[in-house]
Amino acid sequence: MNQQLLAKTFVELADNLVADFDLIDFLRLLTDRCVGMLGASAAGVLLADRDGELRVMAASDEQVRLLELFQLQNDEGPCLECFRTGTQVIVPDLTREVDRWPRFVTVAHHSGFGAVQALPMRLRDETVGALNLFRAAPGPFDPAATLIAQALADVATISLLQQRTTHRSTVLNEQLQTALNSRVLIEQAKGKLAERQGIDMEQAFTALRGYARAHNRRLADVARAFIDDSERFPGLCT
Repeated sequence: MNQQLLAKTFVELADNLVADFDLIDFLRLLTDRCVGMLGASAAGVLLADRDGELRVMAASDEQVRLLELFQLQNDEGPCLECFRTGTQVIVPDLTREVDRWPRFVTVAHHSGFGAVQALPMRLRDETVGALNLFRAAPGPFDPAATLIAQALADVATISLLQQRTTHRSTVLNEQLQTALNSRVLIEQAKGKLAERQGIDMEQAFTALRGYARAHNRRLADVARAFIDDSERFPGLCT
């Protein structure tokens, strides 16, 4: 494991305690680093909205995003169980859990995943979501990697919950609602760019995110302007 990248990741996840940080980009960083450092094939993050309903907020690729949506739509799967119980759900071999989650296991298998671990994003008695790591091949998870993944989830949760006012829950709910609205814009922009450039949705997201970072702009602002055709985007579109 790259120790320098691990240390940098902890710093990046803890260094977002400002009111206007980009939540979507922050959570995508979390999923990308879990894949890059911990041997996961894919990763996703579910967060609860103001009504306590889980939403897909980040995914390392389009395939796992669709799988996470399937869990929510069918009210079935390890990530939902993790959120509801506030405890880790570790499944080294999904084929052994057909009776537990029949629809989820079938779709996960067709998506190329054989194992999953869902880790709670929790601070004391408050669970705000789940970090979900998927692996193609079944087999036991490395306990050390699981500890690191949970630590990353914990640091991310603290960053989400930490506020300088006593109205933490209100601020968090507003922040999550803004992120949900941003997610819709980003999905629309991804679709438009993918169609225009003849690329897939993941490539479109990478391009939009890269443009936003290169120009020091919020991803949602870039997405909105791209959808509205209110400005030109040199280097992003041909």
